[in-house]
Amino acid sequence: MHDAPPDRSSSGTAPGTAADPGAASGATAEPGPRTDDAIAQTSARRPSPGGGPGPLAGLRVLDLATLFAGPIAATLLGDFGADVIKVEHPRRPDPSRGHGPAKNGVGLWWKHLGRNKRNMTLDLSTPGGRDVLLRLVADADVVIENFRPGTLEKWGLGWPELSAANPRLVLARVTGFGQFGPYARRPGFGTLAEAMSGFAATTGEPDGPPTLPPFGLADSVSALATAYAVMTALAARAHTGTGQIVDLAIIEPMLAMLGPQLLWYDQLGYVQPRTGNRSVNNAPRNTYRTADGKWLAVSSSAQSVAERVMKLVGHPEYVSEPWFATGTGRAQHADEIDAAVGAWIARHDRDEVVAAFEEAQAAVAPIYDVRDVLADPQFEALGTVARVDDAELGPIKMQNVLFRLSSTPGAIRWPGRPHGADTDSILAELGLTGAERDALREEEVL
Repeated sequence: MHDAPPDRSSSGTAPGTAADPGAASGATAEPGPRTDDAIAQTSARRPSPGGGPGPLAGLRVLDLATLFAGPIAATLLGDFGADVIKVEHPRRPDPSRGHGPAKNGVGLWWKHLGRNKRNMTLDLSTPGGRDVLLRLVADADVVIENFRPGTLEKWGLGWPELSAANPRLVLARVTGFGQFGPYARRPGFGTLAEAMSGFAATTGEPDGPPTLPPFGLADSVSALATAYAVMTALAARAHTGTGQIVDLAIIEPMLAMLGPQLLWYDQLGYVQPRTGNRSVNNAPRNTYRTADGKWLAVSSSAQSVAERVMKLVGHPEYVSEPWFATGTGRAQHADEIDAAVGAWIARHDRDEVVAAFEEAQAAVAPIYDVRDVLADPQFEALGTVARVDDAELGPIKMQNVLFRLSSTPGAIRWPGRPHGADTDSILAELGLTGAERDALREEEVL
């Protein structure tokens, strides 16, 4: 039904450009004021969606995953120019489309998660869906999936079939517990990883229960790890000429984030307890309420900063105490230190505290909610929040791409698009005629 894959050279029209009917017309937020620093001059600006193709232009990613680590990883790749094709079931869209608040019946979470992705429907469990996916795989670089182990194999889409269709393919398999082991076939979500990794056990007040984060922390950390793993596998492919499987279990990146806790237990039998906002490694480290009812966070990982804080709050005598010379020693006297720091902060308004800490070169930060983020001049200067035009909702704001590259920056080319919005155009690229697409719809493949 099709002779050759579509040309994806730099001379072609990339999805999301003005010539693409699925492109959004919006632009990212204007960057903040330019500075005299050469690095800031080259890196502060983030391009509009119609800007350069991005450093990953020419990379094609098939996003078969849902909820949330796999799709976020695909978004990160799409932010820097990869052509991401989101494949959803024709009758069961990605559940994130219905997660959280909606406006005019349009799910807002999807606008963020689905950005820079073209959207098509395909029932992979059908013979027709299998055949179409294998044709997509033949011209893809990466497949990201998070089905339970064995599911793709049941559909005839396991590694032998995928790699036969494209020996250069990188298959990223993102699951709760990995592809093997006693828990491999269990349903796995980020919450379970936050529990089993040891994260929740160390989070919360000493006399309270283990505490889970109110957002997808494990999924987000795992998405970063997945994107890193994919780029690592692609770097290996540049040397070997062949692809490989990435097996990422969500329980592992969260465990990796806990630093030396395993080593502490292995060598000392030490299990880190819950300490609330305090740290077992330094003090002062806590949140403190100001006179105007706002909250601030103070950190003093460096000895010099701890000394400056105590001098600022009127207790220089603590600095000469023998226990003050180490972070661990200070942490053992956190009650005294917190009382001194908290009493001083409680007598001043938030802006006064921040100004005094900055003058003393001590580390402090206001505790923000999303309203404060949108009003903060540092986030504005960095271009952290993007304003993008959406065909369904008009202008919308969301977090910008994750980092700035001085020569080949990423961009939000368009927000998440409707379910199946690009099915026909993607299949047409494969060479399927209108009649063939209609036949697939009659078979409920699309």
